[in-house]
Amino acid sequence: MKRLNILIGCIAAVFIVLLRWSCRSRWHHDPRPALREANTPYAYAFLHCHQVAAVIVRERGTAAMVSRSADGDLLVPSLCVSGIIPLRGSTRSKGKDKGGSAALERMVEHVRGGAPGYVAIDGPRGPRNHVQRGIAKLALATGAAVVVAVPVPRRRWILKKTWDRFQIPKPFTVIDVYFGEPVRARDGEDIDAVRARIEVAVTALEEQLDPAEAALGKEAAVASVAAAEASN
Repeated sequence: MKRLNILIGCIAAVFIVLLRWSCRSRWHHDPRPALREANTPYAYAFLHCHQVAAVIVRERGTAAMVSRSADGDLLVPSLCVSGIIPLRGSTRSKGKDKGGSAALERMVEHVRGGAPGYVAIDGPRGPRNHVQRGIAKLALATGAAVVVAVPVPRRRWILKKTWDRFQIPKPFTVIDVYFGEPVRARDGEDIDAVRARIEVAVTALEEQLDPAEAALGKEAAVASVAAAEASN
């Protein structure tokens, strides 16, 4: 199975390279030039469903947290060929540390060193649009601005049976990348408050610029929560 995952991951990496070659990107309300001019560190906050588009429009040298799951194994080759540094680790599962703390520590060091970080903020298991605490911990530890972004491919495949309606841009399409106002941790603010503000920001941005998919994503989130409760 491990060898099969490696093979599939390599095939996916080739597909990503071809997609990046064929697709064009358009940036809207990009805050990064101002952040760079002010020497302000920053980290990208993308939804899990937008991972492929995020890799295509990537900024080289960005570090990304990747789970130690089989899905993470498939993603790593695509990140490497795109100039993204994978940091392996997942959140706790049934009380077991799956490397998430160590990966976050490495991410903190990376961002403090002046390079961007990237976090799929509702991954790896969702529910969709529910922001996990990792991005808030990163912002508080580094003083980084959280750059909230929603990439919207003009033509795309949507995997409707996945928990987050995972999206794959089609070849030769244009990917419009929309940015919200960067989220900065305020004095005295705790992790949960920062996390909540990031969640509000990314949800509002998707509702504004990709409303149909945002509505269907809410339905998918409700369904995944119901399924999880039924299985317990």
